[in-house]
Amino acid sequence: MMILGIGLLALIAVSAFAIVRTDDVTNQVIALSFYGLLFALMFFVFQSPDVALSQVTVGAIALPLMVMLAITRMKHREELKRHKEEKGK
Repeated sequence: MMILGIGLLALIAVSAFAIVRTDDVTNQVIALSFYGLLFALMFFVFQSPDVALSQVTVGAIALPLMVMLAITRMKHREELKRHKEEKGK
């Protein structure tokens, strides 16, 4: 059990580094979702299933979804602004 916990902590550290080093936003969000799943698995292994369930809901589903929606909205606003500027000229 101890080796599994140490392995999970190492995977969490590697995935956190991957999130920071990734340039593409979509890949960052996918890595963030994987990071949330690893945390949920860690909580489950360390015998905290209620926190693990909350982590799956928030860290692996809700947060990446909110980030992707915000990025999509920002891109859409930029396109509308660019279109209005071109139309005004």
